[in-house]
Amino acid sequence: MAGVPIADGLFTWPSDEPRLIGGSCGRCGALSFPRRAGCPRCGASGPVEHLIGARGTLWTWTSQGFAPKEPFNGAIGEGGLGVPWYVGLVEIPGEIRVEALLTGVSEEDLRIGMPLRLVVVPWRTDDEGREVVTFAFAPDPDGQRSSETEEVGARA
Repeated sequence: MAGVPIADGLFTWPSDEPRLIGGSCGRCGALSFPRRAGCPRCGASGPVEHLIGARGTLWTWTSQGFAPKEPFNGAIGEGGLGVPWYVGLVEIPGEIRVEALLTGVSEEDLRIGMPLRLVVVPWRTDDEGREVVTFAFAPDPDGQRSSETEEVGARA
């Protein structure tokens, strides 16, 4: 898939193995995504680029039964990602939790702790006719369920 990223500096693209681009604070070590000009924890300026792991586990999720209203410009709904669509909080082990679209799943598939991997998906076609792509997470058949996440999810 070719395409242009939905935003510069959000994920590595083009890439056979895309990664999210976060920021790591040189003062306190906090990791943030997306990368910011300042640290969200201590306020230090200039966090350095940090490539975030591409595999994680589902921490929690929700669904939306209708396409977002204007001025939304993505492809959710007819001809796009479909309705309902899913958003999850994905835990990248030892790094961060990231909110992201979930793709390639149905409600019956979704389980707290399920292994996921980062993918790039079509988002829309821009005014110049180019395909715009964004990141999402999809089931990772080669991944391991997180027993720690399962345990926390079972208590919630």
